[in-house]
Amino acid sequence: MTIEQIEQIIPHRYPFLLVDRVLEIDPLKSVKALKNVTANEPFFQGHFPGHKIMPGVLITEALAQAAAIMELAVEGHEGWIVYLTGIDDAKFRRPVVPGDTLILEANLLRLRGPFGSVEAKATVNGELAASCEIRFALQNPSKREKEGA
Repeated sequence: MTIEQIEQIIPHRYPFLLVDRVLEIDPLKSVKALKNVTANEPFFQGHFPGHKIMPGVLITEALAQAAAIMELAVEGHEGWIVYLTGIDDAKFRRPVVPGDTLILEANLLRLRGPFGSVEAKATVNGELAASCEIRFALQNPSKREKEGA
């Protein structure tokens, strides 16, 4: 899946779109995507000058975006929104630096109604960089408009 296709599924845009390509996807089951981490990422201006490291919170956001693609790449979910409702057991194992290719993987753990969770991990060259459980809520915007929210 290309960046253009990704932009048709999730609402994120530069500079906050943190998924460059989807390598494998099984909607509502699993996803494998990638983020090419380049030296000109806006967050490197301040994190940290002279020692650039991708912030852990943005690695987690990249994982959440990959998971959102998996959750929304389902027929009938066009235009839906995925809200992040929680992050559990986040661990950061190695720094992510310019030149790294971050592989983002998420597997659905559970989905009950609009609420669910995924197990997610980010790796660089097969080495674990970060892992967490991401909780989310799906919302159909047309249903929200009908309810007057």
